[in-house]
Amino acid sequence: MKLTLDDISDLRAYERERDDFRARVIALKKRRRVHVGPIATLVFENRDTVRYQIQEMARVERLMSDEAIETELRVYNPLIPEPGHLVATLFVELTTESELRDWLPRLVGIERSVVVRLGEGDGVDDVRCLPDPDHEKQLTREEITSTVHYVTFSLTPAQIERFAAGPVSLVLDHPEYGHSTPLGPETVAELLADLRGYA
Repeated sequence: MKLTLDDISDLRAYERERDDFRARVIALKKRRRVHVGPIATLVFENRDTVRYQIQEMARVERLMSDEAIETELRVYNPLIPEPGHLVATLFVELTTESELRDWLPRLVGIERSVVVRLGEGDGVDDVRCLPDPDHEKQLTREEITSTVHYVTFSLTPAQIERFAAGPVSLVLDHPEYGHSTPLGPETVAELLADLRGYA
């Protein structure tokens, strides 16, 4: 379910709940964060992670008006997955200027190279991500990519059952960056809640 104005606390109310909410979201993101290889991390978003993002933006930027919050809701609500879908933020984690100069031109197209792999051996079923079209227009150029991308996965009911049965891996199959990570049971449980619409 998407967030509305009523879900976003005003600044004074948010200050009162912030420490507890922040601790809860940090623990939640730990279960929803997957490192794939040395420099790529995906954080699978849900209603709580998106609400936290909006609340923190409002806090830092002192957003007081309904109009300002509505703008944030329009930007971030698409990151809340509908049943049958997963939505993730893909971070390319580079810390030095030389790494950025070296990697970002090589990783053009990385936002299309993320796969949820269901099963193993001959019977695998790969679900390839779709980049968010609005963000892709802003973030990707032909000669260089961004360090942040938003990607969506759409699974059929049969694929959701395969996801539940496992094993599940997250794969990046970019020509310059090929890595795979199996999902642990806590992450699988979190993402199944998204896929089945329990969140």
